[in-house]
Amino acid sequence: MLAANTEKGASAPFYLSQGNECETFQAAYKNRMPLLLKGPTGCGKTRFVAHMAAKLGRPLYTVACHDDLSASDLIGRYLLKGGESEWVDGPLTRAVREGAICYLDEVVEARKDVTVVLHPLTDDRRILPIERTGEVLEAGPQFMLVASYNPGYQNILKTLKPSTRQRFLAVEFDFPAPQREIEIVSTESGLSKERCMPLVRLAGKLRALKGQDIEEGVSTRLLVYCASLIHDGMPIEQAVRAALIEPLSDDADVKRGLLDLVTAVYG
Repeated sequence: MLAANTEKGASAPFYLSQGNECETFQAAYKNRMPLLLKGPTGCGKTRFVAHMAAKLGRPLYTVACHDDLSASDLIGRYLLKGGESEWVDGPLTRAVREGAICYLDEVVEARKDVTVVLHPLTDDRRILPIERTGEVLEAGPQFMLVASYNPGYQNILKTLKPSTRQRFLAVEFDFPAPQREIEIVSTESGLSKERCMPLVRLAGKLRALKGQDIEEGVSTRLLVYCASLIHDGMPIEQAVRAALIEPLSDDADVKRGLLDLVTAVYG
């Protein structure tokens, strides 16, 4: 878990809007509605939330969900301190108390009891019952719950039930259009737009293989990594292999096929 505080007026992390997602986020915040972000890994969902939290001047608590994440991890638990039992708030409870934004990244990875805890916060009650202490916290107007997941990656055992999905507004994310992705990669890495163009073209070819030779297409995040290595002086072939080929597959035949695409793009 990561708790990051954002001071009001702090500069927002760079984010290039792809559509009306910023307006939707602001409307959800204003109307005290939870928001669900759907899209592939590495397409900018986490950066988007950090950007919006900074723009709104609210603290942000980001929780990276995983198989062992339980409701107690979010709400809090009693811990022994100096021989005495002391209650310690979890990130969700702290966010409710402080009027912060709580972001649950890849929420479907968490245990099932997590979604049960979220239900009272995602309807008109906007409350967080803490059974262990007997408290019932009311979320103030500045609290917002944001969650994300990757629908294309999850199997039938790991998905959000309709009863949970329909408690959220939702925004669908995808990888940026080529010209926007070139601008993002160039801005983030410092590499010129001209040198980013073939990287983005290569990414498009690699993404076309999703579901065939590779499970996931190359992310914008990996493109930024690759461009940063090239900007730092690493040869293109070495940077592409380290950032765009090896992370996608362990299969030697698949990697040879991916390298053929690299040759087709770069010659």
